[in-house]
Amino acid sequence: MKDMKKTIYSGIALLAVILMAAGCAGNPGRIGNPATEQESVPEDRMDPLWGFCTDSLEVDEAKVRKGDFFATILMRSGLSAQEAYNLSETCDSIFDLRSIRIGNTYRTWTTSRDTLEYLAYDIDRIRSVVFHCREPYDAYYVEKPVLTETKSVDVTIESSLWNDMIAADAPPVLILTLSDIYAWTVDFFGLQKGDRFQVIYDEKTCEGEVVAVDTVRYALFTSRGREYPAIMFDQHDGGNIYWNEKGESMRKAFLKAPLHYSRISSGFSYARRHPITRRVQPHTGVDYAAPKGTPVVTIGDGVVTSAKNEGAGGNVIRIKHNSVYSTAYLHLSKFASGISAGKRVKQGDVIGYVGSTGRSTGPHLDFRVWKNGSPINPLKMDSPPAEPLKEENMAAFSEALARYHSQVAENTAGTPERETGIENKKELENEKYTTNNR
Repeated sequence: MKDMKKTIYSGIALLAVILMAAGCAGNPGRIGNPATEQESVPEDRMDPLWGFCTDSLEVDEAKVRKGDFFATILMRSGLSAQEAYNLSETCDSIFDLRSIRIGNTYRTWTTSRDTLEYLAYDIDRIRSVVFHCREPYDAYYVEKPVLTETKSVDVTIESSLWNDMIAADAPPVLILTLSDIYAWTVDFFGLQKGDRFQVIYDEKTCEGEVVAVDTVRYALFTSRGREYPAIMFDQHDGGNIYWNEKGESMRKAFLKAPLHYSRISSGFSYARRHPITRRVQPHTGVDYAAPKGTPVVTIGDGVVTSAKNEGAGGNVIRIKHNSVYSTAYLHLSKFASGISAGKRVKQGDVIGYVGSTGRSTGPHLDFRVWKNGSPINPLKMDSPPAEPLKEENMAAFSEALARYHSQVAENTAGTPERETGIENKKELENEKYTTNNR
């Protein structure tokens, strides 16, 4: 009888070993449930993205619903309330479980018996966090492969920069990058038919979708016969990285506009008929129509001299930049946190938000500039360049400029497509450093 029991126990142990060897779950290089370890699983069966073997698991994809918590998603996917609590407690230090967002995608992998093994939550289009849902619980991050390709585009304005950029098969997000680079030089609210942009830029795609315009390496804006080049050259001093052909900084004392891409609804005039009073009276500013809540930034460093409601002007912020220039921002819905008289602000700081306070027919920003106490047209204001490129870098800068000129002339795509990920970000940064300084 004892021999028979010993034979049965030996058979059960052997069966357990066989089942463990055939199991397909876990994360390579991580401690997991002994029943789901994958050390014996061939590498060609391991999913290169998720880090575990998926071919014996059933996958399901869903989106975070309104009212969902991480625990409710786990329980809906098959865990008990206690198991969901234990997993949440273990992994909360790895990923903030309160940061899950409605509409974001998550995937679950379950066994044929509907046992939840893994859950992956998409943080964004590139990064995901994977949770091992069996004891011992664990969580780790993965990143989808990103392709980086240097491309070029040549766009001539026919209808609008947005439409023409799309027609040229360029990502519209490139507009925002260009508007930042040319903020001190080009008035993006006043682009005209025939204006032209030639751009060399790095585009990142993930699963065929554009996720970023990583770097604009060179741009040439042509308007009314004049050319405005912008060359990327990083001196690695933490300062400006865009310069004109003379090595002068593209950054200047003032931004061209106090808010991002919108439209001008009323210009500078001494003979405008007021839309509410219907009386002809001077309008010594520029009105930018924009949705309520659009951030408004200061066009330059300075000190806030006033931040209060001024009646017809609504909520108004006034800033003194130096002994010559001062600016005002009218009809704001509210002021940014901490903005009050005496506050020192830096160029680009958000100081308030577009509104329709005071005497106003709709949401807009009335922006005004004074030079030596007299109002001037903000759209015609000149601004001196900031500190130029260092003399010791001029030779390398000239070589880079010649290279970009050649690329634009040949309309080439530049560097070949390459795959990047978490493991070789430093290598890519080193490559950029070499490109910029050779």
